[in-house]
Order: sequence, then structure tokens, then C-alpha cells
Amino acid sequence: MSRVGKRPVAVPSGVTATVDGQTVKMKGPKGQLQFVVHDDVEVKLENGQVKVKPRAETNRARALYGTARAQVANLVEGVTKGFEKKLEITGVGYRAAMQGKNLQLALGYSHDVIYTIPEGITITVPKPTEITVTGSDIQRVGQVAAEIRAYRPPEPYKGKGVKYVGEFIFRKEGKKK
Repeated sequence: MSRVGKRPVAVPSGVTATVDGQTVKMKGPKGQLQFVVHDDVEVKLENGQVKVKPRAETNRARALYGTARAQVANLVEGVTKGFEKKLEITGVGYRAAMQGKNLQLALGYSHDVIYTIPEGITITVPKPTEITVTGSDIQRVGQVAAEIRAYRPPEPYKGKGVKYVGEFIFRKEGKKK
């Protein structure tokens, strides 16, 4: 069994943390985030540390308190450093470009895909074949990156499509004559 939940989450200087019932709020240089902890988990702020523990010794509570601790740690990291996901585009004629507040993707369809960037997320296109998604909320950064990837996931024969940087694509052999 993992013991991630037993370690308290340190709140660094420059970050203000408040615990109001089951809601944990963090405010820092990169913005403000909040997370509602499950009812089976108790959360306290003591000596500049957020402590998480299960209310009862049930399997459900013990399963949830490690998750709650990890999510509180992600709040701290999000408001101090932020999170980033990088995507790369592979394929002839496949490219990305910023068009005002939208992301324009040419992915081999008869039309360009226009992706509206949600609030709290920053998307940059350093090269036409690279997309960088940044933000303070790890869940939203991952969700936006997954939505962009879903427009044209990498295919197994030539590897064309949108993939995460460092993602391994299982390749298949083509037809044999």
C-alpha cells in the first residue's frame, strides 16, 4: 500500500493556503486554485503545512486520502510553477498556428480545425509542428492537450497525427505482397 497521504504538503512562502471545511484554496504568483476534498477525508492547515488524513479506517477513505494529498500538492505546484504539456505534429501538410485567441490546426481534413482556448490556459506555437499548453491547473492542462490530440491521434502505420512529446507509438507493418 502506498503511503503518499501520510506526508504533509508544505506551503512555500509566497503562497497563501486556506482550508474552509472540505475546500482547500491556494493563491500564488501563477493564480488561484481550489479543490473540494471528499467527505471521507479530513484536511487541516497546521504550521504552514496542509495535512490530509482519512476520517475512518475504511478501505474507501484510505484509498481517497492519498489521492486528496496528491491533488493538494498539485495545487501548490500549480500556483508556484505551473504545468506544461508539449505536443508534436507529424505528417505532410500538418501544422498549427495561432489565430488571435484560437488555435488553427491543419490536420489533413477538408477544413482547418479551429480550437477555442479556454480561460486560464495559454497555448503557444514555437514551430508549426509544435504546440505547448501551459496553465496552473494540471487537470485542465491535460484535458486541453488531450482534446487537441483527439482531433488526429497518431496512426500506427506512418505515425502521422498529433502526439505528446516523448510518447511512444506502436508501429505496425504494412500489407505484404
